[in-house]
Amino acid sequence: MRRFGFTGALLMAIGALGCGATPAPAYNPLLGTRVLGLWARMPTVSLTLAYLGMGMLVLAWLWLGRLAWPGRVRLSVRQLTRILVMWMAPLAVAPPLFSTDVYGYLSQAEVVSRGFDPYVYGAAQALGLSDPLVASIPTIWRTTPSPYGPGFLTFGRLITWIAGDDIVLGVYLHRVLVLIALGLVIWAVPHLARRAGVEPIAALWLAVSPLVLFHLVSGIHNDAIMLGVVLAGLEIGMRRSWVLGALLIGLGASGKIPAVLALGFLAAHVARERGGGFGRLVRYGAACSALGLGTVAAVSVGSGLGFGWIQALSVPNLLRSWLSVTTDLGVLGGWLGGVLGLGDHTESVLDLTRAAGLGVAALVCLWLVFQVLNGRLHAVAGMGYGFGAVFLAGPVLHPWYLLWAIVPLAASVVNPRIRGFAVAVCAIVALLVPPTGADFSFRTYQLPMAITAAALLAVVPLLAVRGRVPRTPAT
Repeated sequence: MRRFGFTGALLMAIGALGCGATPAPAYNPLLGTRVLGLWARMPTVSLTLAYLGMGMLVLAWLWLGRLAWPGRVRLSVRQLTRILVMWMAPLAVAPPLFSTDVYGYLSQAEVVSRGFDPYVYGAAQALGLSDPLVASIPTIWRTTPSPYGPGFLTFGRLITWIAGDDIVLGVYLHRVLVLIALGLVIWAVPHLARRAGVEPIAALWLAVSPLVLFHLVSGIHNDAIMLGVVLAGLEIGMRRSWVLGALLIGLGASGKIPAVLALGFLAAHVARERGGGFGRLVRYGAACSALGLGTVAAVSVGSGLGFGWIQALSVPNLLRSWLSVTTDLGVLGGWLGGVLGLGDHTESVLDLTRAAGLGVAALVCLWLVFQVLNGRLHAVAGMGYGFGAVFLAGPVLHPWYLLWAIVPLAASVVNPRIRGFAVAVCAIVALLVPPTGADFSFRTYQLPMAITAAALLAVVPLLAVRGRVPRTPAT
């Protein structure tokens, strides 16, 4: 099982050499290399290996769950951590898969380094279309301002200062940040789980799912940084000082503002521990908000980037995400208007459905805060459900956004049905996104061919481990 998952990760790493989110061809250091460059000439083969590795890694994780399910635990936290690190290792040294966002991070940091306002100028405007970083990101994002907060861009500016013009070094430095953040997750989740009455090993197994391995380790999404800081802030706030916890959560929010939601649940937890009551909730809520938002303001001013990030928060809405319920309803409403002869009012309907969705999410979060205050829900679970409401009702939903809900719930929910649903989501959604950042518009035949070939080849490793798959222990 351990080696089965490692082999899957290794196959993904090899496939990434040919189908991964490498820089634009003119700046790809792999091209022209005798051995490593061979895979780029065989994109379908590379894609097949990546898909095969994905399937093997998901299966290995599910089998591992038989030894880490609540009430059936047969592993220690240390053993599980070693296995997860072993699976991460090949993905940590391979080119990115699933997304080209890391090149967007590098380009936006370069915009800051050259003295431009990243919340006014897009990468193409500040750097020029011929810049290697601009050429490596999708066209839709080349002219848009940065949607990220000043905290993340400050780290990005440091990476740019170290890496200079070396794109590969810049990519790996961003991955180092992600791995450090995942270290915070691995540290915080078992501690939070003990507070919520969840077995730490079961919490850690569900928290570090294939979605984490694929989209945070391999895809290098900055959600890992904010998630790690927020969870660490929540644990420190509950263990030692709610003031320090609120400051850390504010630091996470300076990168991605939705993290401020955690402040409300930290305040509800502190208010309940000090006797409960609406008055204490208001008092601690105001204090936590002041500390957290004050941290965001201090980072905004101290970084020299100011508050332009507030206006840039709408930038991700340019992409119509098919996973977003409110976006789907808006597009459907616009289509129905056209069918009924009322004209194309899709944008107006989208504004309406998205605003309504965020309004509903706000009400759900408020209700969850009171549930925590009254002791009917653990603060970590409330935060998980709250993030789920915000992102599910939000205008944009990417697969890795689900981790904002799944990771806290893994550490706080004991209901087997909810945990089982989360397992199914992690396993299924992890396989939905093609393991490449490349555009397949003109060669869509490669995807079904690669998937079919991977399914056929999967027979070989499955036969090799037949009879050695761990069985579910008797309860």
